[in-house]
Amino acid sequence: MEWMAWTWPTAIFFVVIASLLVVFTILGIKFPETPRKGVLQIETTRGDRLFITLLGSAFINLAWLGLVGGHQPWALAVCLVYAAAVFRWV
Repeated sequence: MEWMAWTWPTAIFFVVIASLLVVFTILGIKFPETPRKGVLQIETTRGDRLFITLLGSAFINLAWLGLVGGHQPWALAVCLVYAAAVFRWV
């Protein structure tokens, strides 16, 4: 798979995403939940909030690259705060 230019950070990214999907699937089977309404006034489940978090985190990282540059660990910190807020209030 050398032709794909895989790097360790890329591999870790995909492993984390796959792991999140597996964990949330197991949680959904083991502990079913009813949708709830948050600040967006739409019904969301754990999976919906995960999707909103991943999508928002992608935009945060893109904006960080465009505005600040390549020092991404701080963008990760912003994404973690964003994820906590989404899972708490959305």
